[in-house]
Amino acid sequence: MVAPPRPAAPLEDAHYVLPLKWTDDEDLPDLAAYLAEVVRWLPVTVVDGSAEALFEAHRRALPGAVRLLRPEPWPGANGKVAGVMTGVRHAAEERLVLADDDVRYAHDALAAVVALLADAELVRPQNYFLDLPWHARWDTGRTLLNRALGGDYPGTLGVRRSALLGAGGYDGDVLFENLELIRTVTAAGGREIRALDVLVGRVPPRAAHFAGQRVRQAYDDFAQPGRLAVELSWLPVLLWSARRPLRLAGLGVLVCAVAEAGRRRAGGRRVYPASTVLWAPAWVLERSVCVWAALGARCRGGVPYAGSRLRTAGHSRATLRRRLRARPVSAADALGERQLPGGLHSVAEGRERPPEGTAPARRDEGQGPFPSAEAVERDGDDLHGGQDVGTLTEHSRSSRGE
Repeated sequence: MVAPPRPAAPLEDAHYVLPLKWTDDEDLPDLAAYLAEVVRWLPVTVVDGSAEALFEAHRRALPGAVRLLRPEPWPGANGKVAGVMTGVRHAAEERLVLADDDVRYAHDALAAVVALLADAELVRPQNYFLDLPWHARWDTGRTLLNRALGGDYPGTLGVRRSALLGAGGYDGDVLFENLELIRTVTAAGGREIRALDVLVGRVPPRAAHFAGQRVRQAYDDFAQPGRLAVELSWLPVLLWSARRPLRLAGLGVLVCAVAEAGRRRAGGRRVYPASTVLWAPAWVLERSVCVWAALGARCRGGVPYAGSRLRTAGHSRATLRRRLRARPVSAADALGERQLPGGLHSVAEGRERPPEGTAPARRDEGQGPFPSAEAVERDGDDLHGGQDVGTLTEHSRSSRGE
C-alpha cells in the first residue's frame, strides 16, 4: 500500500502579502482556492483596494484564515505600493513574500524564497506561465531574453521586513514599482539574490489586457536608460535591414539563439517549452515599435494611470542613495513600530558567516544599514549587474482596476 504524501511543512518567520485591486470577480474562485493552500504554509494578508461591494465579496469568498485589509495612505499615485506597504507594516514576521494576484507558488518554490532570505535582504525568483495561449508564448520570448542577459523581473519578490522599513519604504509615484523596491533595498546596502533557478508559476492575463499593456510596459525602459537606448535603436536597425531578407533572417536567428540560452539557464527547460524561443523575435518587433510610442507618451507628461499620468518609471540607485543619506532614520522606520526578531545579517552565497561573538565589519560613513549591495546569481554564473532587456510581464492583473 502506498503511503499518502506528507503534508507540506509550515514556513516559519514568514508572511505572504498580496496587494489587490479588481473591477470584477471572474478570477475570484481560482484565487480563493490558491490562498486556501498557501495559508496552510504561512500567514497570508490580502490588501484589497477594490470597490466596497467587491471587497465584501472577497471577504466572504477568501479563506477565514486570510487577513483582509484596506490599503492605508501612502504617498504617490501607484496604489499597488500603498497595498504592499500596508501589508508590510502589519506583518509581524521578518521574511516577507510579496506577490501579485496572478502568481501561483508551489510549496517548494515558496520555501526556497523564504530560505534564501536568511542570506539576503531581497530575493528575485523567476516567473513562468502555467498556461500558454498565444500571448503568453509571445511574452515568454521576452522572459527568455531577460534570463539570458541577467534575469527577468517577476510579479513576486522576497524581502526582509526590516530592510524595507529601514529604508523608509519605497516611492509610490513610479510606474515600475517592483524595480523601485529592488533598487531601494539595494541602495540601502541590502543584498539581492537573483534566484534564476526558483521558478514560480503565473496565470496568464487575458489577451485584451495583455495588448493594452504593451506601451505602458515599454515605458518602464525609462527606469533603465541604457536599455532604453538599445531598444530605441532596434526600429532603425530593422528598417535598415528590411531590404535584405537574409539580414533580417540573421537577426531573427540571433534573437532566437539568445532566447534559447535563457531557456537553458538554471533549469529553465523544465518550464519553458522549446517552441517559446521562436516567439522572441515577435517580442523584439513589438518592443521596437512600442518603445517609440512610450517616448511620445513621455513627451506628453507620462502614461495614463488611475485617472492621472505617471511620468517617472523608476529612480536610479544613485538618486535613491542620495535620498537615503539625506533622510534621518527613526526607530519607528527601522522597527515598523514592532520589535523585530533577531538582527540583520547578509551573507553572500559561498561565504562563511562570521563566528558568533565576532564584531561585525566596519562600514564606511554614509553606507546603508546592510553589509553589501551586490547581486548574487544562483546558477553559478559570474556576478554582474545584469542590464535586463524588457520589463516584468504584467505589473499585476489587478491593474485592471487602477
